[in-house]
Amino acid sequence: MTKSIRDESTASAYWGAVNTFCALRDVHVIADAPVGCYNLVGAAVMDYTDAIPYLENFTPTSLTEKEIASSGSSESVINVIEKLGDTEKQLILVSSAESEMIGSDHEKMLQLKYPNIRFFASNSLGENEWAGRDRALAWLYKNFDEGILAKIEPGTVSIIGPSYGCFNSPSDLAEVKRLVTGCGVTIKHVYPFESKLHDISGLKNSEVIVVMYQEFGQTLGDKLGRPVLQAPFGLAETEQFISNLGILTGNEERAASFLQEEKQSTLQPLWDLWRGPQSEWFPTIRFGVAADRTYAEGLAKFLGNEMGMQCLFSHDTAETDNNALREELATAQPQFMFGRIVDKIYLAEIDANTRFIPAGFPGPIVRRALGTPFMGHSGAVYLIQEIVNALYETLFTFLPITRKSAQVEEPTRKISWTQEANAVLETIVANAPFISQISFGRELKKKAEALAAKQGKDTVTPDLLQMLK
Repeated sequence: MTKSIRDESTASAYWGAVNTFCALRDVHVIADAPVGCYNLVGAAVMDYTDAIPYLENFTPTSLTEKEIASSGSSESVINVIEKLGDTEKQLILVSSAESEMIGSDHEKMLQLKYPNIRFFASNSLGENEWAGRDRALAWLYKNFDEGILAKIEPGTVSIIGPSYGCFNSPSDLAEVKRLVTGCGVTIKHVYPFESKLHDISGLKNSEVIVVMYQEFGQTLGDKLGRPVLQAPFGLAETEQFISNLGILTGNEERAASFLQEEKQSTLQPLWDLWRGPQSEWFPTIRFGVAADRTYAEGLAKFLGNEMGMQCLFSHDTAETDNNALREELATAQPQFMFGRIVDKIYLAEIDANTRFIPAGFPGPIVRRALGTPFMGHSGAVYLIQEIVNALYETLFTFLPITRKSAQVEEPTRKISWTQEANAVLETIVANAPFISQISFGRELKKKAEALAAKQGKDTVTPDLLQMLK
């Protein structure tokens, strides 16, 4: 039986390759793609939007039904190449799902007519965007490394991963840079986001490589033959990251000193929140995550393992069954949901009392400011700050504010409750946010008794409570 897929949130390898190659300043991408297909990334609306700029280094072949049905796309590719003419940028031709379906493989044609132009088969039909990004980065090294033996530059780090379409990339990159430089280490390259194609040969000269994401970049990191560190999430990982970076670069004392400074400065707000009365809420908080693997695992470890909050579930969206997730949300109803726009829609559909926090694409959100990190020490402070502010906002919702339209008339006679109705009330209240359960239960009880009086009844029964849900 055919399996239906609901709300696919991970793009194909084609988009991953385009978002990787186009981040390089001296590359121009030719997309062997149909009319309209390229507009998503070309017009800056893929991933809804993250302020992806209009990609001036991107040209489509604009395949039509004619090329797809009969003639093939070679002629269209040649026309685009000729129109672009001489350019100082490296041309890379990328296949799309449509060109792959008609078997367009331009490798031999390019070798004969345009030997300086490279062809990247994106395998759009078989791989997702993370596999596409990972393979694109490794392919760049294979094709453009000069083959010169590495000359290690002591005290240098190169960061691999940041590219177009990665959630919160600018802010998390800024935090990783801050941690690296705080240890007295020099950042050599940020690849590909702040680099040129020809910087790839210099990556292997770095003393240490930092890979930003678990989803991609590790393959290139391994090929470079240098020690590789993963960008950290939470307190324990960040402390270990600083310590390891100090050891690998010979800056152990500087790294240790920086870590102490961090605990007394960057992390001070976290300690203040932890020692304050709001910390009593932390063990009561129930949260769920549906995000890319880096954020799904990072949030679960930091908020759940380190901060003691209750992680109901944490899903890698590349593998998530969204139908099952929707049912899980309806059953569990976490107090906080870190996710994508589809998760926000699911919460709205079931009328859940859940606070949604964006943590992945797709989503109508821009994350280009540098003050919203999830990674590192700054990320730990930012996340806890957002949660505490949301808790205060939840409290405000249940303040006894008098509204004419919301007033519930008190019954003129005493209304009793059946034992079964009391049990149902307790179950409903238990699913409300912990800090608002008392107010929520009191209001629900008033509404139930008012409804019973309106119907001429002296007793609240379970069916009356179900009418109020």
